[in-house]
Amino acid sequence: MLHRGQESTDGTGGGELVVPMAWLYAEYIADELLRTGDLMPPTSMEFRAGRDALALTIFLSDKDGELSGIRVVTQLETWLSLTAYDQPWQDWVRERMADLTAVAAESCAPAPDLDLAEAAWRWLEETELLAPDLNAVPGGAVGVGEDEGPKVWTKAWQLGLPLGHLAIHLF
Repeated sequence: MLHRGQESTDGTGGGELVVPMAWLYAEYIADELLRTGDLMPPTSMEFRAGRDALALTIFLSDKDGELSGIRVVTQLETWLSLTAYDQPWQDWVRERMADLTAVAAESCAPAPDLDLAEAAWRWLEETELLAPDLNAVPGGAVGVGEDEGPKVWTKAWQLGLPLGHLAIHLF
């Protein structure tokens, strides 16, 4: 029972705080996958790009709203296929976001999970990170070190998605 001044997490009361548990859980899973893979420092922008891309994949692939700790291992193959190089991930994200936005508009209920997912997607699309040019001609650069080769500005999702995919593989 709610008492005056207490807040609910289920969104059933009027004007009460609705906690975005689905998004927070997806973000937690993504964070753990990336930390386990130990691919980037957790404080780097690349890590954030990978975490947000993975969190979006996890959140948007959960069509039934039943993402639970027990099902994480069974979802790894699904997430691998969604993040694979030859898949149109960004188109899939746009479609799923549009579907969820339409459902939220119909229900007229607060959608804090969707709000956070939209913010992550906006950041991934609008932010560019300086990354090694993987399409550069081999042998064209004199330097062989990580910081010495040619670099290009890359959308954050284009850098984060393969990072997330690799983290799933390493898990």
